[in-house]
Amino acid sequence: MKKFNIRKVLDGLTAASSSSASAQSGNKENDAIPESLQSEHFQLCKTVRHGFPHQPSSMAFDPVQKILAIGTQSGALRLFGRAGVECYCQHESGAAVIQLQFLVNEGALVSALTDDSIHLWNLRQKQPAILHTLKFSKERITFCHLPFQSKWLYVGTERGNIYIVNVESFTLSGYVIMWNKAIELSTKTHPGPVVHISDNPMDEGKLLIGYECGIVVLWDLKCKKADCRYNYDEAIHSVAWHHEGKQFICSHSDGTLTTWNVRAPAKPVQTITPHGKQSKDGKKPEPCKPILKVEYKTTRAGDPFMVLSGGLSYDTLGRRSCLTVMHGKSTTVLEMDYPIVDFLTLCETPYPNDFQEPYAVVVLLEKDLVVIDLGQIGYPIFENPYPLSIHESPVTCCEYFADCPAELIPALYSVGCRQKRQGCSKKEWPISGGNWGQGTHSYPEILVTGHADGSVKFWDASVLMLQVLYKLKTAKVFERARGKEEKPSTDIVDEDPFAIQTLSWCPESRIFCVAGVSAHVIIYRFSKQEVTTEVIQLLEVRLQCELNDVGFPDGAVEQTPTLPTPGTTSSSPQESEPTPPTSTGSNSSDGPRDNVPCLKVRSAPLNQSPGYQVELVVQLLWVSGEPPQPITSLAVNSAYGLVVFGNSNGLAVVDYLQKTLLLHMGTLELYSPTEPYLRQPRSPRKTQPSGAVYETNEGTNITEERCKSPTSAKMSRKISSPTTEHKPEMDTNNAFARSRSSSVTSIDRESREAISSFQLCDSFPRKTDPASAPGPSLWVGTSQGAVLAVSLSMPPEGDQRLQEHVGVSPCGTLVRLKGGVLTMAFLDTSGALIPRPCELWFEPNATDQDRERPKRRPPASPPAYSEGQYAVVCSEKQAKVVSLPSHSCVHKHNITEASFVLRAEVVQLAGGLCIVCFCANGHIMALSLPSLRPLLDVNYLPLTDMRIARTFCFSNLGQALYMNSSMEIQRITYIQETCDNLQEMLSELFTPVETPEAPNRGFFKGLFGGGAQSLDREDLFGETTAGKASSSLAQHIPGPGGMEGMKGAASGVVGDLARARIALDERGQKLGELEERTAAMMASADSFSKHAHGIMLKYKDKKWYQL
Repeated sequence: MKKFNIRKVLDGLTAASSSSASAQSGNKENDAIPESLQSEHFQLCKTVRHGFPHQPSSMAFDPVQKILAIGTQSGALRLFGRAGVECYCQHESGAAVIQLQFLVNEGALVSALTDDSIHLWNLRQKQPAILHTLKFSKERITFCHLPFQSKWLYVGTERGNIYIVNVESFTLSGYVIMWNKAIELSTKTHPGPVVHISDNPMDEGKLLIGYECGIVVLWDLKCKKADCRYNYDEAIHSVAWHHEGKQFICSHSDGTLTTWNVRAPAKPVQTITPHGKQSKDGKKPEPCKPILKVEYKTTRAGDPFMVLSGGLSYDTLGRRSCLTVMHGKSTTVLEMDYPIVDFLTLCETPYPNDFQEPYAVVVLLEKDLVVIDLGQIGYPIFENPYPLSIHESPVTCCEYFADCPAELIPALYSVGCRQKRQGCSKKEWPISGGNWGQGTHSYPEILVTGHADGSVKFWDASVLMLQVLYKLKTAKVFERARGKEEKPSTDIVDEDPFAIQTLSWCPESRIFCVAGVSAHVIIYRFSKQEVTTEVIQLLEVRLQCELNDVGFPDGAVEQTPTLPTPGTTSSSPQESEPTPPTSTGSNSSDGPRDNVPCLKVRSAPLNQSPGYQVELVVQLLWVSGEPPQPITSLAVNSAYGLVVFGNSNGLAVVDYLQKTLLLHMGTLELYSPTEPYLRQPRSPRKTQPSGAVYETNEGTNITEERCKSPTSAKMSRKISSPTTEHKPEMDTNNAFARSRSSSVTSIDRESREAISSFQLCDSFPRKTDPASAPGPSLWVGTSQGAVLAVSLSMPPEGDQRLQEHVGVSPCGTLVRLKGGVLTMAFLDTSGALIPRPCELWFEPNATDQDRERPKRRPPASPPAYSEGQYAVVCSEKQAKVVSLPSHSCVHKHNITEASFVLRAEVVQLAGGLCIVCFCANGHIMALSLPSLRPLLDVNYLPLTDMRIARTFCFSNLGQALYMNSSMEIQRITYIQETCDNLQEMLSELFTPVETPEAPNRGFFKGLFGGGAQSLDREDLFGETTAGKASSSLAQHIPGPGGMEGMKGAASGVVGDLARARIALDERGQKLGELEERTAAMMASADSFSKHAHGIMLKYKDKKWYQL
């Protein structure tokens, strides 16, 4: 996995040698900083995968181990046990899984794929592996059947033949059932593929074979001939036995169910159409949709259950997929949210020849997994403990936080448990197999996902598990359209106007901030008390790019604190202008739209449950007929009480404590007038007075002359909509716009300089005397590689903070890099990460006497950064370390030339700090700090999906994750220690469980032979009797997961127990063999004694001469 790129080392040496004299002096100072991280501390590997299996195709259940397996169309296998026990594995071919069969209670699984291969998986190890593979070369596999406690697998093919495979050696038997011998000789047509195989529950020697054309054959395995043939005019989809073996039921393509007596093949004893309308003249009911599957399960004390999927009438075209449960005289139709892929009925016994006693039905849908409780009236569903609801609404962004405050997860769970689904079954989840891993790390991890419907989910991601904690619905803040004519007053997105674009969270203070695609920002506070907000606080901001102004700043850079001007902000929704009913971004009969937001804030009182509650809503306004640009970056700081956000037009700084707007200006206005990097406008036009970005009246006269995207605003925003399907774009020059959050969702390549990242911290925004102390500042990164600084003047804490304004003063450019700036961080003179200033959480709705507002989080040690700092800046092409307050570059590293970085973070590991990067060419890299030495460079994941780039995120302590499909999250680690301990951390699927005892045959059945008839399959299918199969039929391929590999990989308590059990079995076997040998010796001695005694009696009375 390790890959060391020597070119990057040479780049680093070249960059170091080309530094200026001041940089060299900084290097000498920096050489004293020890760096403990080395390349051997890094290794990349996948850990676990969460979410619903993408495009599921098949399912199987082990009734003894209580493990569920799901196969997908991409060849993936997902195995589920109790909550927190799940496993992912993949077939190398990537072919779709058509069928799965457990070797019940054996810790093994057989999978059949569309590439006509059969695989045997070993589940006794934490990472399942393939033991054997059998690849058919001449026939297509259509159906497989493995009888309970049998080692012989029946394989049906498209040509109608049936082959038999020994699952121990994975070799073909010479016994073959040819289709022309199974059907009648008088049949002129081919019966079609084999769609069903099963043995008679009461007679293992009788095999039931279903052909697609409607023919069912009862085959006598011993006599090698057909006992009976059952013919029906409609195609067969599935067959189910009664446990007594006297009847079976077939489901057909016309929506009918036929019941057959085994000894009466002439016609079915019963034919019903469960959902067919009976005609008045008594003729055959109208045909219905095919019944794709039927299961028939008996109970000891009541009526049997018949469960089926499909079969609805054709006049229900708009109706969703249904599962029908027929019990006695009642028929219950259960509607599903998605199409049904497969279902299984869970029963108390694994033996097919006993009363089944069904208790639940597992229904696999295209995008969900539902388990229905058959034991309660109304058939309620079980509450699903797996994290399968990630895709409930498409994920648009995510952030990953490791080593969070210990009390945060319990706090989120306490408010989230009230959101649980009502009306679920009270019974325990029936899929309860496996054991949790013995994880060594126990630090809290939280994943936050933003979704297209405006919801935000908080997940507990600790110890390689994933469990939803709390769900926040941001759409409640806005008015919802009640009809088609009342659509939101914006056409920047056709759908999902509430989708989350980016988010920022302060775990210590629990201040949470989200930005949506409709150019809105919402600030939330966490409270444990329920409140009713009469009026939602609102700020409206005009953020407009005026290139003619920024080309000639005219002193507009060094601004005094900018206060809200009339018409630009309002404190309540009543002050906002009404939204016009039409939705257009161009001139209309009423003139261009201006000074209106994209969404209308709720005007009615809002009842807010315990959890996250709205503090303030900020909306960008339409300007001169052009919609606001997407928000590309967002940051919140609880110590300062500020929220800052930006887009391609500029940035805005909001004081959420005073509910005021401090600053909003174009990006280029942040530059100093003497900056060499100032870009002239593309199309010079008549200049206007400076500060036009704050105007509210003159802007309406400017429409076509403003700086616009080459594409229309509507098209630009539609492309950035999170639910739009993106085709893979591998051109690294124009596949992504250069900004942190929208760099992977926009193709707007205009000349505007967008805001790409923020950092609020105590630092040195200006070149000052080293003896001076750092102060509050805002660092701004742009899509053109500039790092700009804004000095903040904070009032004293307490009442003065709520009354006096925060001073804001731009300071110009500090650093320049290639590519857009992605992330920034600050180190002290010892090389330790300087934590962001933050405030500890307090209850915002507490009474005045109970409220005790905490101060800032105290530093763990005396601040070592008062003497100086190091600013770490990473862009899409480079990384730099800058000494502060001298602003001299001490280290520089060119990360990539041919590609560019999509995501970069400065992370804290157990052994120190580093920068980790994910590039568009699929490479994951790590650089040491502060020297920027390459530590890791692995070509891990070629970027084939825009979703990966949008959701890839790193966290502290060596963890990372991304959405590898629209439904699944893949977690990885890049730390050697975690890779080494991964076996102990993973959950265990197989646990030693005793197989239930076989049903008692009873005295009379045993006496008269009425019980189940066994079959010596070894004698019938073995090589001695059946001979060898043709070597051209299938090729045996040994798998990588042999017994030796299994013994080496097995670990943990369950592995030890299994090995102990195996040792006991071996000891018992040896003792049994010893006992048998002892008995044989005793018998031999007794025989010798008798023989000797007989000889003695024969010659006892004879003389010596008579011998």
